[in-house]
Amino acid sequence: MFDQIFKSFEGIHAAVVGDVMLDTYWWGDTNRISPEAPVPVVAVKGKEYRIGGAGNVALNLRSLGARVSMHTVTGTDEDGLLLEIMMKEKGIDTTSVWKSDDRLTTNKIRIISRNQHLLRLDYEVADDLEPVKEQRFIDKTLAAFEADPPQVVIFEDYNKGVLTEKVINQVLGWCRQRGILTAVDPKKRHFFSYQGVDIFKPNLKEAKDALNLPDINTTAEGMLDVHRQLYKRLQHRFSLVTLSEKGVFYTDGNEPHLIPAHVRSIADVSGAGDTVIAVAALAFAATHDLHLAAEMANLAGGLVCEEVGTVAIDAGRLQEECYRLLTDDRSSSQLIDG
Repeated sequence: MFDQIFKSFEGIHAAVVGDVMLDTYWWGDTNRISPEAPVPVVAVKGKEYRIGGAGNVALNLRSLGARVSMHTVTGTDEDGLLLEIMMKEKGIDTTSVWKSDDRLTTNKIRIISRNQHLLRLDYEVADDLEPVKEQRFIDKTLAAFEADPPQVVIFEDYNKGVLTEKVINQVLGWCRQRGILTAVDPKKRHFFSYQGVDIFKPNLKEAKDALNLPDINTTAEGMLDVHRQLYKRLQHRFSLVTLSEKGVFYTDGNEPHLIPAHVRSIADVSGAGDTVIAVAALAFAATHDLHLAAEMANLAGGLVCEEVGTVAIDAGRLQEECYRLLTDDRSSSQLIDG
């Protein structure tokens, strides 16, 4: 069954719209405290660059075999050039990556010693796109969609200014009119802007903060109430809420479902949400089975947390885990569309 599902990913064009960034890691040893201030001295042994933000969603989709196009805005700086080169090397279509001379490419620099995250430096401009450039980005994105329609569009919002209210409304509206599957990993600034999206995937804290709830009961009924409150504002199709060590919750508003997390040796949760939205959206596009998509995304999110830093899911390992941990007696013909 899973052989056919993973094979079907290769026939899907997935478009990612949102805030791309460069993840930089400085690795080194720490053996003493600085004489200048009570801080550790890190003897840097190496640097590593990874594709982050919305780019990590695209990277996860490519790792699963999908054809992926990236729709974003970067700066004209060296970081933006490096990101574009890295994405092309991974087979991500960067035709619709637009460079703006008045923006910095977001670069998150992490300093790590002995697998411990000591410090992060953020180099970025997070202002919304200016109106003229905002419209140019919309036009460029929709023209690309018209020329090569995607089967699924994922909005990956990191509050860095690409996903403005207007961008969201026009791109999402275009997708709704054409029946294209949409999914979003939201952030607080535009949390309730994704009207009518198919899959709405916040994490528990984001949902709690957006709804101004003092606490959330993570039972099935408690989470169903969260979905109902979200639905009043969004009129979306499905809620998929990540619950950290408790797993994931999903519903279409009728039956609530809690999927527990599998026991893992957690090293780093960075980028896990990117993996979850990528796997969930792609698996649902292929199978139209939200339960299976949520199960697979839950597995994938746990697997990437075993690695230090932002990493994409290993398709082979995920497939092995699906066979080992997921049971389903339905035939593959029922699961794969067409």
